[in-house]
Amino acid sequence: MNQPLAYVHPGAKIAKNVVIEPFTTIHNNVVIGDGTWIGSNVTIMEGARIGKNCNIFPGAVISAVPQDLKFGGEDSLVIIGDNCTIRECVTINRGTIASGQTVIGDNCLIMATAHIAHDCHVGNNAIIVNGVLLGGHVTIGNYAIIGGLSAVHQFISVGDHAMISGGSLLRKDVPPYTKAAKEPLSYVGINSVGLRRRGFTSEKIREIQEIYRILYQKNYNVTQALGIIEAEMEATPERDEIIDFIRNSSRGVMKGYSGNY
Repeated sequence: MNQPLAYVHPGAKIAKNVVIEPFTTIHNNVVIGDGTWIGSNVTIMEGARIGKNCNIFPGAVISAVPQDLKFGGEDSLVIIGDNCTIRECVTINRGTIASGQTVIGDNCLIMATAHIAHDCHVGNNAIIVNGVLLGGHVTIGNYAIIGGLSAVHQFISVGDHAMISGGSLLRKDVPPYTKAAKEPLSYVGINSVGLRRRGFTSEKIREIQEIYRILYQKNYNVTQALGIIEAEMEATPERDEIIDFIRNSSRGVMKGYSGNY
């Protein structure tokens, strides 16, 4: 349903049952899937690809050009999956020549005033809380939760099922299944509550806990800890995911456990 007070460019491809509220602007080269609701005063710019059954609240700006001085006007995209909720005044910039796209997975909740910069990749079922700032080229894993008002440095990676405390400054990568808090950002345990909610068994949670005890609480350096984990822990998808994440980290992972928690 296209409101007469909304502007939709003739070149936009809008599914028939999309609801577009008044005073919204939709530019050329936009695709919006079935069942999506676009609130009032939303701006959707060229290069947006929005999935099915999304809800985009007033004031959001989707697919504006990157805030990157190297951007040369190249064609690029914002790709948003199905069943996403994007709350008030969220900004999501499109990609640059580096990757060509900024990607938001399925079933994500992006809360009010969050900013997702160019070339970010947000996994499925992620939650980005109010006021979070993601720099360019950030990767957020599946089911990750980034606490409100956190700032994430460019090129940072946050692993699957990780949970970040509100107001955090992320300068290092955060491995999967962990909780991170304090300043500087530190390991404070694994996200056991979240893992139970998502069906992980007690045995699997204990396995993940033991991996991180070796990594963060046994006074080994990272190379030593990974060697011990590989030698002593049974090979499982979770073990290998943790090892691969740490070995592939370009910025290094967050600091280990210390006292005063």
